[in-house]
Amino acid sequence: MKNQNHYVAIMAGGVGSRFWPMSKSSYPKQFLDILNTGRTLIQSTYDRFADFIPEENIYVVTSREYMEIVKQQLPNLPAENILGEPERKNTAACVAYISFKLKKMNPKANLIVAPSDHLIGDLDLFEETCLKALDYTESHEAFVTLGIQPNHPNTGYGYIQKSLESKQEGIFQVKRFTEKPDRETAKKFLKSGDYFWNSGIFIWRAEEIVHAFWEHVKHIYDLFEEALPALNTPEEDAAIEKAYAECRSISIDYAVMEKAENVFVIPSYFQWNDLGTWNSAWENFSKDESLNASNSKSTILVDSKGCLVHSNEDKLMVIGGLEDLIVVNTREALLICKKENEQQIKEYVARVKEVKGELYI
Repeated sequence: MKNQNHYVAIMAGGVGSRFWPMSKSSYPKQFLDILNTGRTLIQSTYDRFADFIPEENIYVVTSREYMEIVKQQLPNLPAENILGEPERKNTAACVAYISFKLKKMNPKANLIVAPSDHLIGDLDLFEETCLKALDYTESHEAFVTLGIQPNHPNTGYGYIQKSLESKQEGIFQVKRFTEKPDRETAKKFLKSGDYFWNSGIFIWRAEEIVHAFWEHVKHIYDLFEEALPALNTPEEDAAIEKAYAECRSISIDYAVMEKAENVFVIPSYFQWNDLGTWNSAWENFSKDESLNASNSKSTILVDSKGCLVHSNEDKLMVIGGLEDLIVVNTREALLICKKENEQQIKEYVARVKEVKGELYI
């Protein structure tokens, strides 16, 4: 039986610019079926949590401009569970909004905060890990994050160092967070065995995180405390608009997690990928004998190796004599770049905006 005090907040407000041109600001990657699974990324996220969280306790926090898309893609989600942010103010504001709201609604609310656009496999193990975290935060004044066992020195992820002694079997106090390291540092982290990738999945009681805002970011606490009387009433939207207008833009990692002393990590071994770039999509596609990956049966690759070809059209595409390229075709735009240059896609998008305005963004 599902625990009625268990909640999940799915964060779905990002624009996914690294997946341009498939992902556009009007319809970003969380609403796309990037890997051809038959479900979009947010639908897959909803599905995995609905297995063990009461469906009426699943919330989506997104930009107001995406609320209709969420309604269309998640028809079983109550409309009042879709929270629209009036501005993008990073993850601290998002966490404050849902946490103050749930604390008022249910003082015992025990909450998972998770991104909407990650790939997660081994779902039984994922559920077991989440329930272990919820069980711990229910009885401890603690913030828990899920740390992913690294298998290579990735420089695109943040890292979490655990303490050597566990507080409870499989749960360790966090010694420190490290933002994206250089390759040599990442190699040292991997070799040490006590560093994990930061999955961006957090678990805590709403009451505890609200207190942490008071302790570490009083500015944000004061704004949402002022909005509190209006939450869960018809005046909520207006109160939240005022809070967001004055709220500083900061991540929950910087605002709370790196300052609090009661932060714990559960080393986690389920399949995980943050699907942050086209390269991460390539890693998760099935590939031919030349390590080419394509989502389209209308693509023919000849004498090519290590390419990713993604198209949402049936147009025949022939890729010949090329190596390690990203090719993304949509009705409005075509992107071709080296896989090693994928971090520059944001710069390409900025250039498109400069030359062509908002039309293709």
